[in-house]
Amino acid sequence: MKRLWLVLGILISLTSCDFSKYRLIKEYDFETHFEKSAGKETDTYYGVINFYEQLADAYDEVSLLEFGKTDSGLPLHLAVYHPAGELDLEKYRKSHSIMLINNGIHPGESDGIDATMMLFRDLAGDSITSPKNTIIATIPIYNIGGALKRNSTTRTNQNGPREYGFRGNARNYDLNRDFIKADTRNAQTFYKIFHYLKPDVFIDNHVSNGADYQYTLTHLFTQHDKLGGNLGEYIHKKMMPALEDSLRAKKWDITPYVNVFNEVPEKGFSQFLDYPRYSTGYTTLWNTLGMMVETHMLKPYDKRVKGTYALMHSMIRITDAETSMIKDLRNQARRKYLTDRHYNLRFEVDKENPSKREFKGYEAENFTSDVTGQERLKYNREKPFSKEIEYYDNYTVTQEIEIPRAYIIPQGWWQVIDRLKMNDIKMETLDRDTLIEVEIYKIEDFETVDSPYEGHYLHKDPKVSKSLEKINFRKGDYLITTFQDGARYLLETLEPMAVDSFFNWNFFDTVLQQKEGFSPYVFEDIATKLLQENAELQAEFEEKKGTDSNFRNSWYAQLDWLHKQSENYEEAHLRYPVSRLPR
Repeated sequence: MKRLWLVLGILISLTSCDFSKYRLIKEYDFETHFEKSAGKETDTYYGVINFYEQLADAYDEVSLLEFGKTDSGLPLHLAVYHPAGELDLEKYRKSHSIMLINNGIHPGESDGIDATMMLFRDLAGDSITSPKNTIIATIPIYNIGGALKRNSTTRTNQNGPREYGFRGNARNYDLNRDFIKADTRNAQTFYKIFHYLKPDVFIDNHVSNGADYQYTLTHLFTQHDKLGGNLGEYIHKKMMPALEDSLRAKKWDITPYVNVFNEVPEKGFSQFLDYPRYSTGYTTLWNTLGMMVETHMLKPYDKRVKGTYALMHSMIRITDAETSMIKDLRNQARRKYLTDRHYNLRFEVDKENPSKREFKGYEAENFTSDVTGQERLKYNREKPFSKEIEYYDNYTVTQEIEIPRAYIIPQGWWQVIDRLKMNDIKMETLDRDTLIEVEIYKIEDFETVDSPYEGHYLHKDPKVSKSLEKINFRKGDYLITTFQDGARYLLETLEPMAVDSFFNWNFFDTVLQQKEGFSPYVFEDIATKLLQENAELQAEFEEKKGTDSNFRNSWYAQLDWLHKQSENYEEAHLRYPVSRLPR
């Protein structure tokens, strides 16, 4: 039930009714800073939190919860709108959908911050129809550190608001690259919120960079082939068209996120593949239907905020109407990954099978730049067009793996274990030293980026070989079955070939460095004996010298190669430490 916005504290004497003792306790102001500024400004972090505090104080249907710390030192808040006026997720989880809206991951992209404040107010105040089957939660501002660094210049291409936050967080991390590696307290606290809610639908509000076109709104649904199965079919063929139709009826045109850089969209563009480092890529691992809202940076701020509001409202209505279907499809997806024997690990865009879409753009031309003297691109807003273009929204599988029965992780790799625990992964420890036959990967090759990327030198395209070995694991090592809700998360983080695996994010880099070496003048004698006693090795050695000139001309390369064939070569070098229990 709605509380009164005007509350009187009545202090009445037992012996008299002295009305001078009546006291005005609180009056609420739910007009947002965005509205007060005629759509020109966004609120500060403290103003946003104060707004939700007042909203929660005024309405039984709104709760404001405080979770763990962020890198800024301040806590992450979660506002929840629960239409029944009772915050009991376990009671309503089976009958209701839960939607999570994330705002301010890039605080300069503040559209969702203001739109969600108005949305919660209007839901609580009955200005719009309350959903019957949906609980709505929002992180008011996820990147608090960035929100506190207000300025008016760093969003170089963006049309408002007057001031806004900065993309990097308190430690200058881009939080929308941190959902797997979890270097920040923000991400670690997000895990707590996500697994507390277990949302069915997830929305992350952004503002786009890139090409110019007529649309204010673009959507970036999680890629349907990667989401997979009936859930992927649903998001692609039912939820996405339903959103487009709903917004079209409200006179809001929308198109898929325009995934181009310094190119014209009418040539065609591909759907963005949201790896697990991104918010919607992470939520996909838990079979949550995810989407990013990308408003267009060059459109006026008030229009972008109103469009974001309209989109979220439409998504709430779709989710509310489709609650039973969504719950059923998510349950199917959970069962699928508990029973499937194989998992699609890597994808590439299918250039042979594009979709066709009507696209509303502006004609562009290239001419000589006054600044660089080179060719530059410019759009002409006086020449709008609408034409059919190719949209590459289908992806094909390029790598498939067999799902193991379980993983075994030695207890020394505590950084990995900690992240699994943060994600509610079920695991048990061995109660005694145990000899177990397992599959072992050896890292045969990999590439590493030349420049630092979000605090890491990220690996890519690792190549592995696999062997079956008996290993004596220690008491306290971790046995982690894949027969659990977190199966996809385990596969995407523990299989080194996965794009955002813990291996690629440098969690296992110590195995890439050889720890024990040799003195050449001593090893020469050992190498001589090694060749004399092994005719096959001698033949392989001579063949390699004959076919590889670099090897033939380097005495150290030859000795190093022989050392790696000897019993002196350490077992740990390039040996991936996570073992697989085959099915």
